[in-house]
Amino acid sequence: MSDHASATLPRNSGQPGRRYVIRGGTVMSLDPAVGDFETADVLVEGTKIVAVGPRIDAPDTDEIDARGRVVMPGFVDTHHHLFETGLRSFLPNGLLLNDGSGTPSADPSYMEYIIGRFAPAYRPQDVHINMLYGRLSQLDAGVTTVLDTSQIHHTPEHSDAAVQALADAGARSVVGYWPGDGRADSRHPEDARRLRTQYFSSADQLLTLAMGGEVAGGPDYAAVWTLARELDLQIAAHALGFMMEPVLQGLARGDNGIAFGPDVLFIHMVHISDAVWQAARDAGVRVSLAVPIEMAMRHGTPPLMKMQQLGMEPSLSSDVETTMTADPFTLMRSTLTLQRMLANEHVFAQPRRGPEDIWPTPADDAPALLLDRDVLRFATLNGATDLRLGARTGSLTPGKEADIVLLDATALNVAPMNSAPGAVVTLMDRSNVESVIVAGKIRKWQGTLLDADLPRLRTELEASRDHLFAATGIKQQLFP
Repeated sequence: MSDHASATLPRNSGQPGRRYVIRGGTVMSLDPAVGDFETADVLVEGTKIVAVGPRIDAPDTDEIDARGRVVMPGFVDTHHHLFETGLRSFLPNGLLLNDGSGTPSADPSYMEYIIGRFAPAYRPQDVHINMLYGRLSQLDAGVTTVLDTSQIHHTPEHSDAAVQALADAGARSVVGYWPGDGRADSRHPEDARRLRTQYFSSADQLLTLAMGGEVAGGPDYAAVWTLARELDLQIAAHALGFMMEPVLQGLARGDNGIAFGPDVLFIHMVHISDAVWQAARDAGVRVSLAVPIEMAMRHGTPPLMKMQQLGMEPSLSSDVETTMTADPFTLMRSTLTLQRMLANEHVFAQPRRGPEDIWPTPADDAPALLLDRDVLRFATLNGATDLRLGARTGSLTPGKEADIVLLDATALNVAPMNSAPGAVVTLMDRSNVESVIVAGKIRKWQGTLLDADLPRLRTELEASRDHLFAATGIKQQLFP
């Protein structure tokens, strides 16, 4: 048995006054002022990081042996439809919508089946188990913060179930208050007042609230955005130009007295005009990209090059597990490889130097290639900043909340480690996530998720899935 396997779980982690030190790991802080260390320690007290550096003196303090581990901030997912967990892999080949193009496999589509048929069948108990199980799965993968973008707030009871699920998961989450299916007993958006008062009266808690400010339906968004700003809630919305460009242009102009601002997080930002991009950048709008989904489901080419041209950076998000996994390693690798493919194609598109020369002439406007450190920043600090949590999490900075992951670099798929950021981005997967800490509390320890009865929860999730298929009349097929 290794030293790691025999180590003792620190007692009462995350409780006031309780201290432990993460000792001897390879530390990537994601904070330029703190720096990176081939070997260093991280001292945690209560919910906070106290110190980061080599050979921290902490006598009579519990220790976590981090030798052979990469110690870094937890990952941040800025857009995940957690209510769909029971429908995982239902649409591995599906598109966002059946656009009439005649493309084979365009049907079934996400909008028709998931939003149009399955979503209305969710009861509050379905909301709870789907979101709880999905959030625990993300926690297991090292995602310490997530924005839930579930369009499942059909009634106040559905909203209560969503909040309770994320509270029960015991991880940092932003509850996105999106509209549901528009039934008569919906209280959207005014129920945001009750939710804020009932569940989010304190700023010092794991859960925060955001407003889903979709603009696809036209000028009705104005009342929602106005209410969000009255309540000081972040506004998050999908932005797809082929569906919403006229409304986005109106926002860029400030029509209806509503305009872009730094409190807005747009998701996808595909097929967007230059004028809207410029206005969004100038107003400080943040952008979340779900690169694997955008490529697979015909949202459009993720606008990595456009953001680069404008001096902007995205955060990363998983979107829908109906079609793609939600782990942060897939998001980082997809982003890195797509941007490099686009940049490489730009270089190869230049004229050849001569008839016998295989290499193109140098391009004055050749885009810089994304680096491993860039996508690590997108997946951590940028995500925290985009969710208005940058002062609390996203980096290993003394004074911030201790949201930390320990990644096993001695594993068969990584060893020997020759570059810490390179190993995390290009080699690791969720199996390397050994331990996960949220606000100082250890939630995953040496490969095992703590405080979660997964067999029981899986049984409840399967029962919910069976209800959803029965209620919609959609046939369950393992080999469709």
